[in-house]
Amino acid sequence: MLVLQLLACQPARISASDTHRVAADTSKDSGDTTQQPPADCPTTAWTSGTYTLDHGGVERRFQVYVPSSYDPTTPAPLVLAFHGWGGDGGEFLDDPTVTAEADARGYVLVAPDGLGPDERGQPAASWSFRGSMTGLDGDGLNAEVVGDSTDICDDAITTDYAYPSCDGMAQNGCSWTQCEDDDVDFVVALVTEASQNLCIDAGRVYAVGGSNGGMFTWELGQNEVSAGTFRALAPIIGLPHRGYLAPPAQAGGIPVLLITGTRDQTVPPGEWEDAGFTTTSDGDTYYYTGATAITRVWAESAGCSTAAAATPVEVGVPDLDCRSYCRGDAPLPPVLDCRAVMGHTYDFSWSWPFVLDFFDQNR
Repeated sequence: MLVLQLLACQPARISASDTHRVAADTSKDSGDTTQQPPADCPTTAWTSGTYTLDHGGVERRFQVYVPSSYDPTTPAPLVLAFHGWGGDGGEFLDDPTVTAEADARGYVLVAPDGLGPDERGQPAASWSFRGSMTGLDGDGLNAEVVGDSTDICDDAITTDYAYPSCDGMAQNGCSWTQCEDDDVDFVVALVTEASQNLCIDAGRVYAVGGSNGGMFTWELGQNEVSAGTFRALAPIIGLPHRGYLAPPAQAGGIPVLLITGTRDQTVPPGEWEDAGFTTTSDGDTYYYTGATAITRVWAESAGCSTAAAATPVEVGVPDLDCRSYCRGDAPLPPVLDCRAVMGHTYDFSWSWPFVLDFFDQNR
């Protein structure tokens, strides 16, 4: 089994004839022409559909969902949704819960595709983040635990998923995501493009991702190029590789909701209050930063004390164990670690409304 293929999701395929280039698409739904959008909103608009954007000579594809409640005269919140390894934007936008909640709450959704399907010998679309391209871990201090390894996997027993685009960058057989394009820079450009084609509230731009896409959302918060773009993040069953414990590159931190599965063999969260790394047991052997370790660092960035253990937080979702180092008057703390008794799956029936609850609170 491929290391991070999300078995619970079967992405829909979209034909090339359904795809529109951003530069060529200036259509607008008919509506109330007596109202004009505010000065900072575009006079043209995307409709729901599939588009492409040229980024540094690489054609990037993305899907857009414009909610039924969208008003071109009122800035709307925007969520960028990042699929898992081997998937596409349909993982999110083909789910009826995702679109129904977007309609009810007025969220514009943009779900881009990662790169990889067209590379020789590598059919899986992916998002690249720290360590995933080089195959090296983040601190190089693990020799006493795993022999002489400073890698993100046990190279001797893990399948080689290296992409041809990473020739010269990969330092071992642990490299497993594309190196063809700068995903962080692409995402920033995509948010700009969305704001030029829809009335978007620049203060309410969010990112959610599953599996490989969830790992990438941490990168968006840790990278100074993109950190200021996002109001809050929600990685689902996705953690950074071992040793990549950087705080958010934004003064005062970035709110984050982490959802993981206690039975997940692909990206295990680890035990509560164990700040060590975790190891996959799905046939490959990759090393990840544990959920406690990364949420401690982000809680400290938010000004929260981590001297005591994280305390339980009631969030209204049955059988979901949520804890936080942050306390306050808001129902949901700014850094929240939630673990469900589940495997490597999204379970949008409850996770998606919960994610949007978190985003709603962080306006």
